[in-house]
Amino acid sequence: MSSIDSSAGEGLSAVLGSVARSLQAEPNVDTTIAAIVKAAVDHVAGADYAGISLVEHGRIRTVAPTDEVVVTIDEVQYRTKQGPCVNAIAEHQVFRTGDLAAEARWPKFTPAAAATGMRSMLAYRLFVSENTLGSLNLYSRSVEAFSDQTEQAGRVFASHAAIALIGAQTEARLNIALGHRDVIGMAKGILMQRHGIDAVEAFRLLIESSQATNIKLHQVAEWFVEHHRELSPRGSKS
Repeated sequence: MSSIDSSAGEGLSAVLGSVARSLQAEPNVDTTIAAIVKAAVDHVAGADYAGISLVEHGRIRTVAPTDEVVVTIDEVQYRTKQGPCVNAIAEHQVFRTGDLAAEARWPKFTPAAAATGMRSMLAYRLFVSENTLGSLNLYSRSVEAFSDQTEQAGRVFASHAAIALIGAQTEARLNIALGHRDVIGMAKGILMQRHGIDAVEAFRLLIESSQATNIKLHQVAEWFVEHHRELSPRGSKS
């Protein structure tokens, strides 16, 4: 296994270049996240498991864990509001512990975490342009699994992972927006044909329906496109 901590073979830049190319090839957010955690285990020395704690709508959830033990440990962190990933997200830093069984910083978290057999953790805040996405979390069953060199090199890896993640999220939002635009266009076309109105008037009708029902515009359009035949006057061929 090649690793970021190794001085032999590939240098850090070569490893990160390879990782970046593989992440760019991933087509959506879910597969990008899965690729990030797999690359972390493959390339960060000492890491047995990995996962990402993603911040969404003010809540944190674990995504793409490489093992169920990751979910178990993370749930304790979220519940107690203590632990490396919680602090990494809140304080915008890197947090490392070499022996959870002897760790005093998180008294509500560490006993349950150590009971899983995990000993070392390393958590990096993932961010782009000061926007926190979450944290990349690495776990090991060995004591003092992560060195100073690993921590510094892994910081660069986490930066690349954050860029890949925000890129995938942006692409996903654009694809959703394009899909919304298409369905709204279809709904406008149906209204224009049915009522003999122009595009502006058709769009106004959709907006009024959205406001009256308190339903998002694209959802109104989707419903209308799906059900417009049922709404046709009896005997109409439209």
